[in-house]
Amino acid sequence: MPRGQGKLDRKPTKSNLPQKECPVCQKPFSWRKKWAKNWDSVLYCSERCKRQK
Repeated sequence: MPRGQGKLDRKPTKSNLPQKECPVCQKPFSWRKKWAKNWDSVLYCSERCKRQK
């Protein structure tokens, strides 16, 4: 079997992850596994932006 043609596609590609825009720096940031439980309440891309509100 040639490489890259496996039976299972285990992880979503980075282009398929949900994104939001940080209100402080105006840059887009993507979903992270550590934010899985509270993605709806995540507003800032980093602690630095959170402090600069």
